[in-house]
Amino acid sequence: MKIKKNNKSLLKSPKGSPRKKKNSNDVNLNKDVKQKGISKKKNKIRKNFKNKKTTNNEVTLHQTEKTQNKINESQVHNNINKNKIRELLKQKKKETSNPINNSETLRERIISQLRASRFRFLNDTLYNNDSSESRKMFKEDPSAFKAYHEGYQYQVEQWSLNPLDVIINAVKKMPKEYVIADFGCGEGRLADSVKQKVHSIDLVAVNDKIIACDMAHTPLLTNGINAVVFCLSLMGTNLVDYILEANRVLKMDGTLKIAEISSRFDDVNEFINLLMSYGFKNTWTDIDHKYFYFMDFKKVKNVDAKCKKLPAISLKPCVYKKR
Repeated sequence: MKIKKNNKSLLKSPKGSPRKKKNSNDVNLNKDVKQKGISKKKNKIRKNFKNKKTTNNEVTLHQTEKTQNKINESQVHNNINKNKIRELLKQKKKETSNPINNSETLRERIISQLRASRFRFLNDTLYNNDSSESRKMFKEDPSAFKAYHEGYQYQVEQWSLNPLDVIINAVKKMPKEYVIADFGCGEGRLADSVKQKVHSIDLVAVNDKIIACDMAHTPLLTNGINAVVFCLSLMGTNLVDYILEANRVLKMDGTLKIAEISSRFDDVNEFINLLMSYGFKNTWTDIDHKYFYFMDFKKVKNVDAKCKKLPAISLKPCVYKKR
């Protein structure tokens, strides 16, 4: 059987399997898949870019707000400082434009300093001189006593406690018929504050209720007083004379009340024991306060200057600081 030539090509086997002709539908399908993948990636990139852009915008917005807040705070602070500066300039301008007020202020300051200096000088004189010398000084210069008490009142206003108030409260509890002697009374506030009869005694009389005399030698009768008060008035180098005078005028079992600045004592117990030699027995003591000591004594024996071997009594001066 013969085979025709035109079928010869069909009998030849090419190397490998015969090539199949690509279907146009398959090619188009592959293209569509690739395009969809690319589109998805592009969409994802666009989305990420949008998110990143949004985040960056938020961060930028936050930083902008923060910066703006700082600017606003700075402007407010600057405005406050400017207002303060304006006020200071106005005040300075007023002061400069009114030299009379400036001179008055300076004058008042100088006068205040001079008063304080004079008070400290008088205070030092009272502590370091015999009471008779201090009395002579005030007699020769009556304004000195006024200057001293004005300075003293200023010092009292700085204290958290006025010891005279403690004395007043104690005297108020005593029987109304008691007679009190206030040694170193100042302006006589004790007499104005209680119902008992009070003999107000000081070196100078600032009013007609006060007896002007040396506290070491008073005109009071012997054994005629129920209570003697020394409220911050144990001043001078002759404290012995004050204590002997207190013993003289007090009735037996009468009360001696002392209030003093704590810094004046080296040993308060030694001071208490010394007063026993002058006929006094300690009945009450309050030394818990930071600045002041309070002591009560009862007269148990008559003692006068004729008694021999009486120990010396002294306290340190009270020095007021410059203010």
